[in-house]
Amino acid sequence: MTKWLLCLLLVPCLAVAEPRRIVSLAPHITEILFAIGAGDQVVGVDEASDYPEAVARLPKIANYRSINLEGILALNPDLVIAWQSAQSLQVQPLIRLGIEVAYSEPKRLVDLGDDLERFGRLTGHEQQAAQVAAHYRRTLDALREQYRGVTSVSVFYQLNEVPLMSTSRHTWIGQAVSLCGGASITADSPTPYPQIDREFVLARNPEVILAESQQALNAWHAWPELTAVSRRQLFTINVDALHRFTPRTAGGIAALCRQLELARHSGQRLD
Repeated sequence: MTKWLLCLLLVPCLAVAEPRRIVSLAPHITEILFAIGAGDQVVGVDEASDYPEAVARLPKIANYRSINLEGILALNPDLVIAWQSAQSLQVQPLIRLGIEVAYSEPKRLVDLGDDLERFGRLTGHEQQAAQVAAHYRRTLDALREQYRGVTSVSVFYQLNEVPLMSTSRHTWIGQAVSLCGGASITADSPTPYPQIDREFVLARNPEVILAESQQALNAWHAWPELTAVSRRQLFTINVDALHRFTPRTAGGIAALCRQLELARHSGQRLD
């Protein structure tokens, strides 16, 4: 009989000071847990979790569509951490079985520091989590100060190629572009991740186009009249750093800022 069932049927569950067996249901959650020193407590992860290397040996019990409830129960977790908007309904059976579930869904750049500290309290790694959070905040503050008041650069951030998608200013990616002095052509979209067409991009004529691969960028060479193409300002991005909200995100934002700074100086020379 598994520990959780024994607890439910025979005796009242006693609170523990810190969880010993944690299941992570999203890659950014996994990475945060390892970053704060709780990696040894993680016993299962989702299929997209691939960092750090130690994650490769762990059972995969979820993906972006669903979670494997039987697989999770077999791991006998005392804490499951989920992506709130995507997985809150899926984890309800675990909650009904008495398993503690926590959520993560940072929506602003500043939220990551709070999540790091909260995970530290949850897992018994408050000191290391506080150090990681402090370093993240210092880096973010330094970047914000460095690029405050710079000349704006118009940007198309290509989140997906088919269908063609981008991000609004309400997403943390959109916030990163703004922090670096970028003016996203989809910033004012009423939806966080708008689906657009190429005609929209051509009409807005961005100075910079960002995408996850060179192959995705090459398609824009069909429109040499685009400023981003004529100035050769088609840049690849580190999706692991920018699309997963983790301590590595600060480095991803710094790299993005450097790319926009190159474009900014290029435009000033041409003017």
